[in-house]
This record gives sequence, structure tokens and C-alpha cells, in this order.
Amino acid sequence: MWRNIASTALSLFVLVLIVFGGLVAWGQRQYVEPGPLEAAICLRVEPGSNFSRVSENLAAEGAVSSAAILRMGADYTGKAQALKAGSFLVPENASMEQIVDIVTRGGASTCGTEIVYRIGVLASDIQVRELDPVTERFVTRVEFAPDAEQIPADYLRLRDQIDTRFRVAVAEGATSWQIVEALKEAEFLSGSVDEVPSEGRLAPDSYEVRPGDDRAEVIARMQSAQESRLAEAWANRAEGLPYGTPEEALIMASIVEKETGVAEERRTVASVFVNRLRAGMRLQTDPTVIYGITRGQGALGRGLRQSELRSETPYNTYVIDGLPPTPIANPGLASIEAALDPANTDYIFFVADGSGGHAFAETLAEHNRNVARWREIEAERASD
Repeated sequence: MWRNIASTALSLFVLVLIVFGGLVAWGQRQYVEPGPLEAAICLRVEPGSNFSRVSENLAAEGAVSSAAILRMGADYTGKAQALKAGSFLVPENASMEQIVDIVTRGGASTCGTEIVYRIGVLASDIQVRELDPVTERFVTRVEFAPDAEQIPADYLRLRDQIDTRFRVAVAEGATSWQIVEALKEAEFLSGSVDEVPSEGRLAPDSYEVRPGDDRAEVIARMQSAQESRLAEAWANRAEGLPYGTPEEALIMASIVEKETGVAEERRTVASVFVNRLRAGMRLQTDPTVIYGITRGQGALGRGLRQSELRSETPYNTYVIDGLPPTPIANPGLASIEAALDPANTDYIFFVADGSGGHAFAETLAEHNRNVARWREIEAERASD
């Protein structure tokens, strides 16, 4: 009898082990296999939250098949105590294993709200943007000038939210003075800027910052980035260029930056100025004359006068030979690369073509025809 009981108990024990092992194997598969999420979501983890709360939120969103398995998986892998506050992009069909890694990895939030301080050539503004997790594109919710009399309530509320990301975005062609003055108006930054950096030495780009970051340190990052870009482009420069130092290349790049906003034209525009230098011609470019008048402190706001085109200043390339003494703006990487690897053309002239780009010419006669066409376009626009 006892032998039968022992045999039955042993059989039950083995059965329990088999069932338990099957459940463990099933749970492991559930944890690592693609999840049920049909479209990406933005998961917000509040400060002080825990995996119990997060797992329930994920189950409610349809991101996991079992909140309990997610919690057990986090416990088993030793990540249950590593939960980070913030907003995190959870892609479609993300496994529980992937989700646990996303919310415990640390670093900046990967979705949610972003405040972008945009420093432009003519003006600056602040955008409050929200990432659409499905398209992974930002949608602008609020936009206003830094000196606006009334600051939007959404900005004030989101500015102090722990998972809000901040960026300073500098446009190609902005001057060093414009960048410094704009940074002074960025109320989420701290510290002072003692002097305006040399023209051309700040890299236009988007920089992630944190509230309270020092303005001088942000500028130092821009300087370091531009120095690296210029050094690499100089090391890879084309042969036979008519300038012998990286500084001269930077001056040329700034002229190219101010002459065209069409990306595919930059190397062609650079070739025009390189051809003029090689031929001993004057550069004759309006943006340098304008910089000589404004010194980069804002836009001229009107057309150039004939007296200004005739006036002898260090930046009037209608009067001086060669390059002006300094850059006239902060060029982007593409313009630096164009200045150091211009297109191989025989173009000497160019003029606006009415489409936002330019018409290029090798001879004065061809150029005069392009100019006449441009004047026709201007007349047609004026009559409209």
C-alpha cells in the first residue's frame, strides 16, 4: 500500500515538475517573443513609479500580453530596481525583454515633449513639439518669440516637466553676434558670455542641452564642432585651391553659405568664386558688402546703395582684391565641404533664376541674357 502511495506521489511530483517547467518555458517565450503592440506608443514613466504600475499601463495599452510576466522578467534579470523616469518610445511588436531594456537603460527621453530654441538668420523662436510615436515625427504644438510679452501656458507647464528635452538649433548662415544675443534670451540657460566668438567659428547644428546649462559651455561645444569639421574638410581638400589656410577656406565657405540656400548649388557657387580668384577677378558678392555695413549685427533690411558698392571697405569685394579679412557668417558643414571641394566648372557668373536657385554662365554675354531674364521675372512679379 505504502509502495503504491509513494509511487503515486512521485508520479504527481514529476507531473508537477513537468507542468512547472512547461509554464516557465512558456513564460520565457512570452518574454522574448514579439509583443502584441500594433503601433508604436510613447510610454511616460513618472518619477517614483515602479514596475508594477508600468506593467499595468503597458497591459492597458495592449503592449504586453501579461503584466505579471513583465514584472517577473524584470525581477529575474535584476532590472526591477533600475526603472528610469522619462518618456520612452516603445516600437510596435516590441518584446517584453526589449521594453524592460528601454525603460531601464537610462539617458535622455526618446519621445514626448521637446522644446527647441531656434536661432535663425533673421529671427529666433521657441517651438514646443511633441513626437508622434507612429510616424516618429515631431508635431509643433506651440511657437513663439523669445521676447514675447505673454509666454504660452503650455510652455511654462512643460518646461518644468522632468522628461522634457531641450535643444538649441542654430541655422546655417547665422552670425556669431546673432547666436550670442539669442543665447542671452534663452531663459532656461545660465551664465554669461564675455565676448562674441570669432566669426565663422560656431558650427550650425542642433545641440541637446539641459536646463541650467552654462551659455559659455554651449558656445564652446559649437566652437569645438566647427573646429573638427574644418580640420577634417581641410585634410580632404581638393588640390590646387586658390587659398592656402583653413581660415581662408572658412571665409570662402561663409560666402557660399550666404549666396545660396539651395543645397545642390553649393559646390557650383563655390566653383564660380574659385574660378574668379584663379583668374585674378574680384569676387563682387553682395553679402560681403552687407557684412561690412552691419558687422553681422542683424539684417540690412534694404537694398545696397550704389555709394556702398563703390565705397572702399575691407569687406567690399567690388573694390578689394581677393577674400575679405574674416568670414561673414557661420557656414554649415555642406558649405565648408563645397569650399574645399568645389565643382569642376568654367562658370564665372551667376544670377537668380526665379526658382530660388541661380542661372550660371561662362561668358559675359550669356550672363547678360540671364540677367535680362531675371529682370523680366522681377517685373512680372511686381505687376502681379
